[in-house]
Amino acid sequence: MSSKLKVLFICKKRKSSGPGPYSNLMSSGLLNSASFVNNMLVKNGINSKIVEVIDNNQIDKEVTEFRPTHVIIEALWVVPSKFEVLQKLHPFVKWIIRLHSDIPFLANEGIAMEWLYQYEKYNNVYISVNSKRILRELNNLLSKPVIYLPNYYPISKSKEKELSEPGIINIGCFGAVRPLKNQLIQAISAIQFAEEECLKLRFHVNGTRIENNGDPVLKNLRNLFLNNPKHELVEHTWMSHEDFTNLISTMDISMQVSFNETYNIVSADAVNNLVPVVVSDEIKWVLGLFKTSTVDSKKIVKKLRFTYYTSNLGLERINKFLLDWNSDKSETTWIKYFMKEFICETCCFSDCQCELGC
Repeated sequence: MSSKLKVLFICKKRKSSGPGPYSNLMSSGLLNSASFVNNMLVKNGINSKIVEVIDNNQIDKEVTEFRPTHVIIEALWVVPSKFEVLQKLHPFVKWIIRLHSDIPFLANEGIAMEWLYQYEKYNNVYISVNSKRILRELNNLLSKPVIYLPNYYPISKSKEKELSEPGIINIGCFGAVRPLKNQLIQAISAIQFAEEECLKLRFHVNGTRIENNGDPVLKNLRNLFLNNPKHELVEHTWMSHEDFTNLISTMDISMQVSFNETYNIVSADAVNNLVPVVVSDEIKWVLGLFKTSTVDSKKIVKKLRFTYYTSNLGLERINKFLLDWNSDKSETTWIKYFMKEFICETCCFSDCQCELGC
């Protein structure tokens, strides 16, 4: 698009909260999300790069080396006062704090509202979101317009599906263990479904990534299966995206009946590999036939049964089409944003004629 535009994505390195040898394993969720977008921008001719840093103090070094026009900070972790220094060092950089959570998740971040209002004090610092719902809510609160930059997911060839052993059903309920992910009722529903269908359940979760007071959730999951020994709770470590997609492609069903989501990469990974899904209304891009209640186990069991017995009808391909369509829309949104930024940049030192409000 333009050699003048240079975009730098900055993610913070995070350690897994799990015990034992996996305690130093770095988080990959936000990094995956940012990497998908970064690669898409590069494909479209935009000079873009992604880096991970330990903390606020490494940002200046990365910006000095790359000399970007735009820096996108992934998630809410940079102390607002840091921009007092960064703006003086890099006065022509546009800083974008990109949120990946809706308000219910932000409510668990005690600094969220304080920091959002403090960011507004700096001329070149902007808030971005990946959900139109929080876009509307924050635009009603903040004086500076919020930028909509949605998730992008790269569609790829589906991995060959492995058949489960006869009499066994593998259900994945992956992602960080935390209350709003709603794992316990999903596990209870999966056990009930397996009992009714005379199947042994293997319920797969990530057991080394605990967030937002998720310890009681994991404890309850473990005790649920201890008292239902016919079925098995399979705890996986947090892993690279490639390893995870290999794992999720072996599932019979992927469950993400969450209370709150802005996108949900786990469901995208499942759908991309033609794995049937059962989700909540929060995952907007999935076909409505696979959505169910977050609180009614009877309805969740019914949806599991529907999904299980229609898995040979090819409905997963409709979900993959919808995922692809959503990604195309997202790509267009990002490219239009940077086209506007480039046009505004080229006329900002003269009388603006671009009709884009710069």
